[in-house]
Amino acid sequence: MNGRLDGKVALVTGAASGIGAACTRRFADEGARVGGIDIAVPETHRCAAFAAADVRDGVAVGAAVGAVVADLGPIDVLVNAAGVSSFGTADTIDEAEWNRVLDINLKGTWLVSRAVLPAMVARRAGSIVNLASVEGVEGGQAQAAYNASKGGVVLLTRSMAVDYGPHNVRVNCLCPGMIETPMTAPLKDGALRPVLEWFEAQHLLGRTGKPEEVAAAALFLASDDASFVTGHALAVDGGYLAGRRFPGTL
Repeated sequence: MNGRLDGKVALVTGAASGIGAACTRRFADEGARVGGIDIAVPETHRCAAFAAADVRDGVAVGAAVGAVVADLGPIDVLVNAAGVSSFGTADTIDEAEWNRVLDINLKGTWLVSRAVLPAMVARRAGSIVNLASVEGVEGGQAQAAYNASKGGVVLLTRSMAVDYGPHNVRVNCLCPGMIETPMTAPLKDGALRPVLEWFEAQHLLGRTGKPEEVAAAALFLASDDASFVTGHALAVDGGYLAGRRFPGTL
């Protein structure tokens, strides 16, 4: 049985854990040769090639992308999954934290995309999937930097879709809801547990999501099944953005 990415080379950032790791597993299962980039090489992974790099560093990103291409060949699919969370309001977050979040989530997405786009344009083929968030579509309490960074990813995605559509390069993003990853693990215990419970209740399916469910959506956007889809922000959120139920109603 043929996989949906047979013969393709996929590059995934943030490949060591969470949604990035789930994408590497799913893409490999679907026949792709997967290259991974993260700040550290995990003990186990499904990548045929792996490069340690900080996505905030343009020189390191260029070298990492070059190493993956040298090992696997031209990149057909890019998933920008590297990201971090943060808490703080506009007047309480310090400048260093603001820069860290924007540099990893938004600048990193741009730097890695910049490194792979010229070859995609030259070959007139490619699919880029960026990881945004439901909180890149609507605001969230005390998450000024995170909201700004993910909102930036949504509009960067649409801008790139406009620029590179004529070259047959598709660019889309995913907007996950609350997903069970190492990033959200601190919400399970202690004082933040009510925040997790509130989020679970706001998802119309009544639960948080799994990284594999986001990877399945990434696979669709990366594959030829989405050949006429570009510039789209796909919510993978259990209905979080669809609307709210009211207390005491059926």
